[in-house]
Amino acid sequence: MTTAWVKSGRQVERERVRKSRARRSASVATASTIIVLLLIAGVVVNAPGWPRVQETFFSPEHFLRALPDVLEGFLLNVKIFLIAEPLILVIGLLLALVRGLKAPVFFPLRALAVFYVDFFRGIPTLLLIYLVGFGLPALNLQGIPSDPTTLGIIALTLSYSAYVAEVFRSGIESIHPSQVASARSLGLSHAKTMRFVVIPQATRRVVPPLLNDFISLQKDTALVATIGAVEALRAAQIHAAKTFNYTSYLVAALLFILLTIPMARYTDYLAARTQRRRGA
Repeated sequence: MTTAWVKSGRQVERERVRKSRARRSASVATASTIIVLLLIAGVVVNAPGWPRVQETFFSPEHFLRALPDVLEGFLLNVKIFLIAEPLILVIGLLLALVRGLKAPVFFPLRALAVFYVDFFRGIPTLLLIYLVGFGLPALNLQGIPSDPTTLGIIALTLSYSAYVAEVFRSGIESIHPSQVASARSLGLSHAKTMRFVVIPQATRRVVPPLLNDFISLQKDTALVATIGAVEALRAAQIHAAKTFNYTSYLVAALLFILLTIPMARYTDYLAARTQRRRGA
């Protein structure tokens, strides 16, 4: 007859102390946070220019008037993000794989991939959007898009795929060579080794930095306003120009925050889970 396992008195006491410390830490953190927020609020509200700032940036009337137009523009930001993201992933992974080819015959492809990454990482995203947005239509070539949204997607894809390629490359190079050697000893070709052994492991390792890049991408979709796309920032600018009130910018900022903060917390969760799996 088996005897049910019972925690020892020392183990029970250890868990009680741990829980007590956790509750005390949470209470202290909550109290200190509330105090800091109250101090900041007190300084801001009691500032000499607060009434003017409140009227200009925190007008409930202008908030409600600007919300529909800014929200409609924000949907365009989301659309740009959803189209650009898979393109960036595919191009970035292809660039990373090409840079990993060792055979001399692939040297031209490797050189081209290195040039692509260095070139588009070296150009500020805003400047690249200007170059693509105004440069491509100026060529007057058949088939070249003239829609600012499409041109913005092209520019963002070119810029971010260079960064994502380096993220994928770091993940691929982090896989121990013994993994590749084992796969090749089992008769797998280089392509199958990369497909079934290296890339799945590398992808899991680079998910947190990839999500950080896509958080930045979601914010940088606002840059397409500079070439004429009416997204959230441009809609806020139009409303501010009409009313001489900047509450519409607050509306746009809140919409971006509502999307980026959950993505940031999910990134932190994935990073913490990866550390737990590695025993850190």
